[in-house]
Amino acid sequence: MQKPFKQIESKIAWACDWYNVRQDRILLPDGSVGEYNVVQMGTAVFILPLTRQNEVVLVYQYRYTVDEYCWELPAGGVKAGQSLEEAARDELREEIGGTIDTLEYGGQFYTASGVCDEVGHYFIAHDVQLGKTAHEPAELMQVHVKPIAEVLQMARHNEIADAPSALILLLMEPYLRELRI
Repeated sequence: MQKPFKQIESKIAWACDWYNVRQDRILLPDGSVGEYNVVQMGTAVFILPLTRQNEVVLVYQYRYTVDEYCWELPAGGVKAGQSLEEAARDELREEIGGTIDTLEYGGQFYTASGVCDEVGHYFIAHDVQLGKTAHEPAELMQVHVKPIAEVLQMARHNEIADAPSALILLLMEPYLRELRI
């Protein structure tokens, strides 16, 4: 299938340690010229951590962008040279002090395809053991262990408003319900 937009020109309009804003001049399907700004974030990992008792580990994290604390699954960006699994293990260790033997790959999705190129990959971590966290200075979060039924209810009732976290939990709901039995 032919792509409907053609890039004429592209430049980085702004950059910081976490992302870039790329500004593109594009040729639209009707022949007119437009501008599109893309937040370039790259690749991220999200982890659904399950304890040996099959409880879900969540973080309750302050997010400056929305000036709210949000319930979320542990997540973070993939650093240069890291595999997806290495990044997932690092985020578990940093955010919840989690250690595990194996990770199971769940799938991928786009986190905000209308404005951002970030691809999210998610993993299920079984038998997570909690320990000492290593939060970054801008990470204000608390670690909470909750029963599967409660977490699924939180996702269904918009108490987990972080879209990637809610998506993963709802995608994994049939699997999680089997674990509860």
